[in-house]
Amino acid sequence: MFEGKDGGSSEKNRRFLVKMALGTNNVEMSFQNELKSSGTNSDFPADLRENNISHESHFGFSKLLFALLLILFLLKEILLSVSFIIFFQKNSQLLEEKNYKSSIKEMIHTNLECVRNNSTMKGKVWSCCPKNWKSFSSSCYFISTEAKSWNESQENCSGMGSHLVVINSKKEQDFITQNMDRNAAYYVGLSDPEGQGHWQWVDQTPYNQSAAFWHAGEPNYGGGHCVILNYRGEHPQWGWNDNICNIRQRLVCEMMKIYL
Repeated sequence: MFEGKDGGSSEKNRRFLVKMALGTNNVEMSFQNELKSSGTNSDFPADLRENNISHESHFGFSKLLFALLLILFLLKEILLSVSFIIFFQKNSQLLEEKNYKSSIKEMIHTNLECVRNNSTMKGKVWSCCPKNWKSFSSSCYFISTEAKSWNESQENCSGMGSHLVVINSKKEQDFITQNMDRNAAYYVGLSDPEGQGHWQWVDQTPYNQSAAFWHAGEPNYGGGHCVILNYRGEHPQWGWNDNICNIRQRLVCEMMKIYL
């Protein structure tokens, strides 16, 4: 009986050990299988993920920086383009105004009388004056038979692209007067707006006393602030005297010749 008991007990112990052994092996096999499925280094997947995140962050920052630089470059190009357009428009406007001023005489006077140009002006073959104007030196002169005040006379000349005549020499005056009516008087472009003896020409030419051709006793400052050219005197000749600006007189206009 004792042996039987011992034998049964031994059998149970043997079965227990076998189960324990089998269980241990299963645990080991399961653990080994997990290692095989995850690789030999359990830290590698985590490191790989960190590297991928770092690389993606760096790539995203580079894209953002490139986009900002591209935007700045485009803004700079736009500003340069706008500045160029504004500059071009302003210069075009100035050029148009200059061309308009230089061609206003041609637009006003379409009927010209021209002679071959003997000057050294490059590319200019002809020197011209409007029809019915007189040519002398580098100027053209229009002697009007209408009577107007001094201001109206200047406006009349300005409307023809000219101004009241500015006399710079005795030769110029002699040329003009040979085409004038001795019984009339003609406004010239000399005035003293303040009545203080400060004479000034309409084209801003400085007044030169040595090139002034006043009649004897003139100017007498008797309320006359504008100058007329007339024929009178003890020994009649053409000369200047001051005149009340509102009195209507004839006029002489002057303009530069037109060169073609």
